[in-house]
Amino acid sequence: MSAAAPSTPAPSTAPAAPVRRVPSPRERRRRILGGVRVAAVIVVSLVFALPLIWMFAAAFKTNVQVTNPDVGLIFKPTLDNFRGIIDDGAVFSSMKNSLIVGVISTVLSAVIAVPAAWAVGRFRMHRTGSLILVARIIPAISLLVPWYYLFAQAGLVGSYTVLVLSHMFVSVPLILWIMIGFFERLPVELEEAARTDGLSAFGAFWRISLPLAAPGTATAALLAFVFSWNNFMFALIFADEDTQTVPVTLFNFISYASTDWGGLMAAATLITVPVVIVAVLGQKYLVAGLTAGATKG
Repeated sequence: MSAAAPSTPAPSTAPAAPVRRVPSPRERRRRILGGVRVAAVIVVSLVFALPLIWMFAAAFKTNVQVTNPDVGLIFKPTLDNFRGIIDDGAVFSSMKNSLIVGVISTVLSAVIAVPAAWAVGRFRMHRTGSLILVARIIPAISLLVPWYYLFAQAGLVGSYTVLVLSHMFVSVPLILWIMIGFFERLPVELEEAARTDGLSAFGAFWRISLPLAAPGTATAALLAFVFSWNNFMFALIFADEDTQTVPVTLFNFISYASTDWGGLMAAATLITVPVVIVAVLGQKYLVAGLTAGATKG
């Protein structure tokens, strides 16, 4: 009888324990910096968002609740502030005026500034660019007295025309200064190829450069419109009751004896909506325009 062969142990079927990869010091540093950036973004966002949140909440409070520090974000809301604004109608009238002045001044400023920016950027007129910067930083308040005298002599005080012209004084240099950089970054070879195909200089600008600079144009126009919508000084001096814009109407909620905080916050909430809508609709071009300077060509 032969001896039995020694049995071999069966292989183990238990899964091997995964080996944990130890991150390198560089990876740990990168993760820490990423967490710091996220925390910083959250903090900055809260700093800018809290006043808007407080404004929106105060629009649904009574004046007593607004001035009471013990009343936070938990309260019984009321629509009386919005009903008073709708019944009065002054806020919606001023919003119409702001829209008219903002759209007209922005369109006219873009029509003047965009071709001028192309000429300055394409032909390297640096002295002209410096003069534009000087015009951009001149305090507009220093021109109010001579402007008022000239516009009063021309019979324009209280009209849309004087508001449009005064806003263009700021919007034209703003759009021009932003657009100069965009046109300087566009490859000149594209326009030279268009000129070779028979286009004029303006034709090359219209068909080649302008479409490529669309994000910058949208960004500059949006910033000019926001400036016009928020401008208080020009409207306070040049407008009358029929042409006053939203900042002046908001100022009227403040009187010597008291302030209608609830109505003021409700009106501020309403006039913020159009700007937010414009920013959301133009977000694609706005982001592209603000980040276009990161690359060349």
